Amino acid sequence: MIEIGAQVELSHPAERVWRALTDRELLGRWFAEAEMVEGVPDRMLLHTGGLPGFEADVEVEVTERQEPDLLVLACDEAGRLSELTCTVTATKQGCRLELREASTHGAWSAEQHEPREQQLRQALTVRLPAILDWIAFQQVDLRRADGGMTTELPLIGVRGGAGRNPRRRRTLVAVVAGAVLVAGTAAWVTLPPDAKPAAAPAPTATASPTVTAGRATATPTAIPSTRPTRTTASASTRPSRTPSAKPSRTPVSAAPPPPPAPMVARYETDSSRLFGYTGEIVVGNPGGAPVADWAVVVTLAEGTTVDDVDGANWRQDGRAITFTGAAVAAGGSRTISFDVRDSRPKAREPESCTIGGQPCAGL
Repeated sequence: MIEIGAQVELSHPAERVWRALTDRELLGRWFAEAEMVEGVPDRMLLHTGGLPGFEADVEVEVTERQEPDLLVLACDEAGRLSELTCTVTATKQGCRLELREASTHGAWSAEQHEPREQQLRQALTVRLPAILDWIAFQQVDLRRADGGMTTELPLIGVRGGAGRNPRRRRTLVAVVAGAVLVAGTAAWVTLPPDAKPAAAPAPTATASPTVTAGRATATPTAIPSTRPTRTTASASTRPSRTPSAKPSRTPVSAAPPPPPAPMVARYETDSSRLFGYTGEIVVGNPGGAPVADWAVVVTLAEGTTVDDVDGANWRQDGRAITFTGAAVAAGGSRTISFDVRDSRPKAREPESCTIGGQPCAGL
């Protein structure tokens, strides 16, 4: 018997989780689209064909139901039979949901087993919590005959005073600060350069010729000064002791090496879902030497969080996510994958992505 299993801790009551497990509309939003089998109670057809780890749609029949704690399903995937057990256990924070699928006839191939388990784990840890949050905090009628949602999801976050838009306030503050900065810069540009006071020349004794008894004699005449000077001869009466410039002994160095080529990055949305998506960033080094101090900064929407990251270290500061990692070899690349929970139903990508201050391609 081959088993596939996953579990998740949820901050929601068991009754709400039970609704997500048994409501056809909700089940189609976090796991797979479902439709009832006409004339057969407690039976559904899950449109799993094409999902990772599934080769065909799965026909499901409820064999045991203990609301809201236990749900057992018999599954038939193109003749391959299995039993799926859903156990809900109440906890102090909410409840724990555990899913176990065991084959009863036939077996999954090695190519199916791992992606099937990953698909189940992602559904539990990413998509299901988003659906539960939606049920808990928004009054949205998901059962309308027209299908789809009937109200937009409002912005999740701390609002300011009544009638005030926090984004507008932040924009106004930024505009005022920018105006002050521009005005200060203009004033600085128009100011005249600081006039440096010229050093007053040191007073010297100047010889004034006086004619006496038919010969000329030099009678020194002192020019008053605020402080005495030790200079008694002009530059013309004695040679300057300033040494002549000697040729530099500094050897002529070779031209400096060219700066390393900047790192590049490309963003792509790998998959999307209700209230979230999976992003992928490929970091490239086109230069001829390894680069270790690279960083990719992704800016998310307000109220958005990252659940899981593969391929890099990361930290979140407000809406900015910074990815770093090991050195990227010359001509090499590194791939970063991250799951995002976004409060906007139609979100498919972050607001921005940069590496070294330069925008990522593809976004």
